Order: sequence, then C-alpha cells, then structure tokens
Amino acid sequence: MAFLSDTLARVKPSPTIAMTNKAQELKAAGRDIISLSAGEPDFDTPENIRNAAIDAIEAGKTRYTAVDGIIELKRAICAKFKAENGLEYTTAQVSVGTGGKQILFNAFMATLNPGDEVVIPTPYWVSYPDMVKIGGGTPVFVEGEKSRGYKISAEALEAAITPKTKWFLFNSPSNPSGAGYSAAELKALTDVLLRHPHVWVMTDDMYEHLAFGDFKFATPAEVEPKLYERTLTCNGVSKAYAMTGWRIGYAAGPVELIAAMRKIQSQSTSNPCTISQWAALEALTGPKEYLGESRAVFQRRRDLVVAGLNDCAGIDCPTPEGAFYVYPSIEGLIGKTTPAGTRITDDEAFANALLEEANIAVVFGAAFGLSPNFRISYATSDVALTEACARIKAFCASLT
Repeated sequence: MAFLSDTLARVKPSPTIAMTNKAQELKAAGRDIISLSAGEPDFDTPENIRNAAIDAIEAGKTRYTAVDGIIELKRAICAKFKAENGLEYTTAQVSVGTGGKQILFNAFMATLNPGDEVVIPTPYWVSYPDMVKIGGGTPVFVEGEKSRGYKISAEALEAAITPKTKWFLFNSPSNPSGAGYSAAELKALTDVLLRHPHVWVMTDDMYEHLAFGDFKFATPAEVEPKLYERTLTCNGVSKAYAMTGWRIGYAAGPVELIAAMRKIQSQSTSNPCTISQWAALEALTGPKEYLGESRAVFQRRRDLVVAGLNDCAGIDCPTPEGAFYVYPSIEGLIGKTTPAGTRITDDEAFANALLEEANIAVVFGAAFGLSPNFRISYATSDVALTEACARIKAFCASLT
C-alpha cells in the first residue's frame, strides 16, 4: 500500500512465529501436530515468582514506574551481574525493557545511522537482522561453520570488520544452534575487538543459565575487562525462569548509552509492566533451586533429541553446549523426494513437507541465515520429543 513506510519493506515477519501459528492452526483443525518451533520453556513460572506478582497486585503496586525500571529491580540486576559475571555496574548503567527484544531494539535505534554495519554470526536469531535494518543499519554476516560447532573464528570476525562497523552482536549459548563459546574461544574474539576500538559489543546472554556438562558460561566484558566501556551486556528472565510472557529484559552498559536507550523507550512503551518488574525482582533475588532443576531436564532432553536425530538417515546433529535448541544439518536429504511427491530442494521445503506429511513443526534453517538445516526447540515433554524423533526418522526413511 502506498502509504506504508519504506522501512517496512526492509523487514520480514518472524519465521518462527509464522511456523508456530501455522502449527496451532492445523492443531485446532484436528491434526495431530507436534510443534517444536516455539522457543520457550514448557514449565510454569516458579511459584515464588507468581506469588510475588500477586503480592504486588494486592499491595497496589500497579501504577507507572520510572521509564526503564524500578530502582529495586535495577539494584538486583547490579547484584546479579557482580555475583554471576564479575561485572560492576551502578543503577544508572542499567535499563529494564519490555523483554530482551526491546532492549536490543532500543540500543540499535539509539546508535545506528544509515551506512553503519552490525556484524552478526550465523546462524542467528531471526530478529537480529531486521532490528538492524529498522534502525537504519546494515547487517554483515559471519558464518559459524558446522565443523566448529557453528561458532565463528577470530579470523572470520577480523575479516568482517570495516571502518563502518558500529556493533558486534554476540549470542552464547546461541539461538538457534545452542553453541556456547568457552572463555578461551571468547578471548580469541575479544582480542580481535581490542584491535578495533570503534566497534562496540552487544551481547545477548538470555540463555546464560542453560549451560550443560562441562561448559561454563562467560560474557565478553567478563573475559576482557578492557571492553567494558564499549559493551552492552543484555540478559533477561524469560528463558531462565520460564517467564517468556512476563516480558522483562535488561541490560547494563555505559551511562550515556543507557540514557539514550531510556529516551527511545520513553517515547515507545514507557515502563515495562509494573507487576512483571516485581516478579522479576523475586526471580533475581529469590531461591535459585529452579535453575539447576530445569537445566538438568533440558540437558536430558538435549541428549534424547541429539541421539534420536542422529539415528535418522541423512541428518547430522551436533551436540550443543546450551540453550534448548538443536540445529541439525539435512545436507544428506537435499534432492530427495517425499512420498507425496515433494522434492526437498532446500530446508524450507523440508520443513514444510515435514509439517504436511509427518505433522511435525520445525523452523527451516534459511530463517536463521545458515542452510541446509532446521531448528528444533526441545522445550517440550520427553514423550513428545520421543514421538517427534520417531516421526522424523520414518519421514527421512521414506524419502527416495
């Protein structure tokens, strides 16, 4: 339509949401769909957090707050960063937004000018490139090679940086691959960034607490303190505490950047939901047993899914270090044909055929910038995951 903005032409709808919606529609129509497309824990928000929200309502804590968060929550965020990441921040360096997505969006809107570049490893979370484009910037992609567990090399990062680079956007453990960078791997990247003082670092640490086995989470400003003054460390309560719908994300960084992000937020949503803020305060300051319990469940599910997928003809599934996703390759299935006559020309064709012919919803790899792959979220029951792997195995075996 003629009256729509040029900005809209640069943005595409979220493929993950589109696939989830399609699966829900088919399920509502009576199809036996197993949806592995949505990236959210299947657990209830812990009871102490729910009770804190109820207490806030009963206490009348339902009015506007400061634009980017109540001071109590900001203090708790500062304490979290110090205790868990060794990072010292003041409340003036903290911003609380309506979900982690708004935090990233605010930062891009506050800093990007036309021609600015943002270096993004692939595979990436589907929203990263579009947020950069909305902000007027240009995404520049660096491939995380399968042979490296979908992690980028220092050499590839170095080659991607130009005089126009404004940000390096970093996500570990990763959505969609689950890849986690060790402190040593991260140090190799931060050494590159030290050589380019005009490049700022934006971290998406949303899956920090979903780290499996011997893998230990680390964040760039922790590994290389010399980057502290040009790093925005972003996180939230959505994934760790099963609070996706509560919509609370947060970040800490230089005072001037946080103030600029506050200005953007003041003219968009204003403060995040007041009740959600008090719930997030309880999440960060209350009991932590839930984190270990949920992590153990997700690690068990990861192992179940990786084994199940690697038992499928034509699929190669690396074992990720964290998050609750796997990102298997279907290189061995390209060019084959389904019983219904669909040719698997690419990973989008594979995902669509899997939904139509096997009733399994996944997200195709091209949506994340690296093909031929697909993403599975294993944030669902062991029973559903076992059945899903069986259906995928039968589907792959049926291809000719």
